[in-house]
Amino acid sequence: MADVKRVQRPLSPHLQIYRPQLTSITSILTRITGNGLIVGTLLAVWWLLAAATSAEYFAIADAVATSWFGDLVFTLSAWALWYHYLAGLRHLVFDAGKGLDIPTAEKLGWGCIIGSVVLTILTVIIV
Repeated sequence: MADVKRVQRPLSPHLQIYRPQLTSITSILTRITGNGLIVGTLLAVWWLLAAATSAEYFAIADAVATSWFGDLVFTLSAWALWYHYLAGLRHLVFDAGKGLDIPTAEKLGWGCIIGSVVLTILTVIIV
């Protein structure tokens, strides 16, 4: 019988040979931003509940909400909201059977990323 030299190969793709595509990254970002919006919502709800509770408790919540941490959370929440919204519109296009070819899907992905950053900057400047 002939000697067969077997090469040790992984059973499935891994990060050494797999290169993430923009479409997979934007899909993951959609899930992350959807869950991340909970943090901003919790901070806003806490602030509102504190306002309804007492002046002392509101002072604590207001100090957190207006601190650098609150500004960061609300700015990231604005970005997450815009990104999640634009990704939802992109998926409506996909559900209609349009834009499913790779070049168009990548353009739509970049549109979501760049559009969400631009809309967040406009939101921060206006508000």
